[in-house]
Amino acid sequence: MHKMSSKVNISKIYPVTGMSCASCAARTESFVRNLSGVKSASVNFADTSLMVEFSPDEISPEEIKKGVKSIGYDILIEESGAIEKQEEAQQSRLSELRRNTAGAAILSIPLFVISMFFMNIPYANYIMMALAAPVVFWFGRQFFSGAYKQLKHRSANMDSLVAMSTGIAFIYSAFVTFFPHLFQKEGIDGHVYFEASAVIITFILLGRFLEEKAKAKTSSALKKLLGIQSKTVTLVNSDGSHKVIPVAGVMPGDILLVKPGTRVPVDGIVTTGRSFVDESMLTGEPLASEKTENSRVFAGTINQKGTFQFRAEKVGEDTLLAHIIKMVREAQGSKAPVQHLVDRIAGIFVPVVIAVALLSGIIWIISGAENALTHGLLAVVTVLIIACPCALGLATPTAVMVGIGKGADAGILIKDAESLETAHRVNAVVLDKTGTITIGEPVVQNIEWSREINSSDYGKILHAIQKNSEHPLADPVVKYLERSGITDGNLKADTESITGMGISASVEGRIYYSGNRKLMDEKRINIDEELLSISVQYETEAKTVFFFSDAEKALAVIAVSDRIRESSAAAIRQLQSMGIEVHMLTGDNIETARSMASEAGIDHFRAGALPQDKHDYIRELQKQGKITAMAGDGINDSQALAQADVSIAMGKGSDIAMDIAKMTIISSDLTRIPASIKLSRQTVKTIRQNLFWAFIYNIIGIPVAAGLLYPFTGFLLNPMIAGAAMALSSVSVVTNSLRLHGKSLEI
Repeated sequence: MHKMSSKVNISKIYPVTGMSCASCAARTESFVRNLSGVKSASVNFADTSLMVEFSPDEISPEEIKKGVKSIGYDILIEESGAIEKQEEAQQSRLSELRRNTAGAAILSIPLFVISMFFMNIPYANYIMMALAAPVVFWFGRQFFSGAYKQLKHRSANMDSLVAMSTGIAFIYSAFVTFFPHLFQKEGIDGHVYFEASAVIITFILLGRFLEEKAKAKTSSALKKLLGIQSKTVTLVNSDGSHKVIPVAGVMPGDILLVKPGTRVPVDGIVTTGRSFVDESMLTGEPLASEKTENSRVFAGTINQKGTFQFRAEKVGEDTLLAHIIKMVREAQGSKAPVQHLVDRIAGIFVPVVIAVALLSGIIWIISGAENALTHGLLAVVTVLIIACPCALGLATPTAVMVGIGKGADAGILIKDAESLETAHRVNAVVLDKTGTITIGEPVVQNIEWSREINSSDYGKILHAIQKNSEHPLADPVVKYLERSGITDGNLKADTESITGMGISASVEGRIYYSGNRKLMDEKRINIDEELLSISVQYETEAKTVFFFSDAEKALAVIAVSDRIRESSAAAIRQLQSMGIEVHMLTGDNIETARSMASEAGIDHFRAGALPQDKHDYIRELQKQGKITAMAGDGINDSQALAQADVSIAMGKGSDIAMDIAKMTIISSDLTRIPASIKLSRQTVKTIRQNLFWAFIYNIIGIPVAAGLLYPFTGFLLNPMIAGAAMALSSVSVVTNSLRLHGKSLEI
């Protein structure tokens, strides 16, 4: 029997080790992408991760790992605790960089002092060589080992530039030290550059250390989310006893105990007890949510003073918190469109720089200028040092990581960098009505009773009838009556559904009806002029109207409608103030749509819209040149969401809508939409600033390092200054990205 192919691709994120620059990331990405069975691959240099989609029938993670190792890098493919292991690896890199930087600095300082003030002391060159050798070949060994790995695979990266430049400077200086007469015979003043090779190594190590510390801050949102995951949970056994177990051991159906002040460990439904739970991490609402029997609770939320038990429903990777963490991690590893151009540049950057460095050295040597050999050597070293592609490689991903992390903190989940980048160009936002602009739940606005009856007595009967009914409008009526202090007083009601019209009921031997006008007409129920007039008024206000009657006459008219969210009108005003058109789509009739649009302050709307109509409406706006965002919450919105340039799902909507959408507003608060567009504008602005400075730095730095200014000004760039400038360029790019944390999203 042949093995049947699953034909289902798997998407994974693996930490990458051994990368030192953007060209490393570009090479790794290009290699993995070309492996048979790999559908897509993306390497994020900022958080040193590989996001890869592959077919498990064609290639395994072990084979991907083997391939990556063959080009000089490695990936961690262990599933359990992958993020934690990545964090440990990052801390280990920081510790090593701290030690190496400190050691290099301790030896470089006296070396620099000797080169500046004490060159005439006996054996000065030998003393400097003794101080420089540990700095270059021990504390800076990572550059030489990395360069060797690249050389083995006929490639080059940042390590290659550093190793070549410092190695050439050191070897040349050692040659001058041991064989000075060879240079004197040719009339050349043989300078040594031990201090340059050591100080350059020190500056680059310091730059990498600061860069690594700053990069760690870009993933603070992810660390915050990881930090709120419970490690243990109290399991309630069938005999009522309690047992503390790891959260990984929880199975769906288990009964769990949540004590005051602890986090809910998994998603589930309350079975016993009562409490208030802080769900601000999900909803953004400061007020705690009351939890009673049958209430839903979510992993990571904080229980307040009460104690309750709940039945586990979604555990492990199926919880809402795990889904959020996965989404944030994937988004931070994704690439903005502009990054693809940067990657291509980074991939060819190092070989071009080596060529420029060698060419500048050759030109100096053949120029016949005074000290041409020395100047040529300096030019080679300085060009190799200053032309670091790290700033270029960090410009986009660090800004994206901070932007997506900031969004997650604000309750905006962004699936990919492309959406984050595109959102800044949005000039039309299309909103679904029900569940997006409105709450999405029917609410009784009013019950108008006949003047001829005692509303309190008949209110009890209505409560008994609706409490026993399964009609969708029954629950809102029950809640309205209870808020008004009316309950059934233990009256018994036998109810029967009447399809498409309402229900009939028997209470204490008397017949009652609750339903629409059609039901009243069919049962020949008399509706007095006053109640009829009130019902017509409710209908003009786009409310759903139904009646409550006995066997002869109408006793009350009930108005039900969906309410606009408190935040919707404010969000619409904010979008309009940003120069963005707001459109509303609804399947409701024209009267309801017009009334709702007017209340919300929307000028453009379409009523009676089926799913295909919503899709076509989006496409029509796009044909007009509009960059369109669509926000919806239901399955019926999925086509329109898929068509939109930026798709936004409401967190309390359907799973399908959230799967399709590129952004999710966890709290379903519409003000998060203008906030997400503002976040996009801030992030894109930061990316542009980063790329500008990265490109300008290289455009100016490389010619100056090659000696372009020397014929006009006599200026040659010192290699040590080049090393400091290179380190500063990377740190400044990351620091500029971190500035996003402090920017407000308020409109």
